[in-house]
Amino acid sequence: MILKGTKFQLKVWRYLKTIKKGKIKTYKQVAIGIRSPKSARAVANACAKNPYAPKIPCHRVIRSDGGLGGYSGRGGIKQKRKILRSEKITI
Repeated sequence: MILKGTKFQLKVWRYLKTIKKGKIKTYKQVAIGIRSPKSARAVANACAKNPYAPKIPCHRVIRSDGGLGGYSGRGGIKQKRKILRSEKITI
């Protein structure tokens, strides 16, 4: 699959593909993972702009306070919750 996005978005999306099924990370953890520790909001924006959900699993990224955040895939936040439950993740 050839991904189309900004350089930053592509960096975030590639990282998201490394989050294993059944695991979650926070936007902050992703920011640290891409070596841009102060960019948690930009990571959230890159997730929001992800046109490849759920193949690129932005649903596995949540807020630091435990909230779900958003979901760019079809069905929105309800779908995010449903996918996480199917992966045995309870939020």
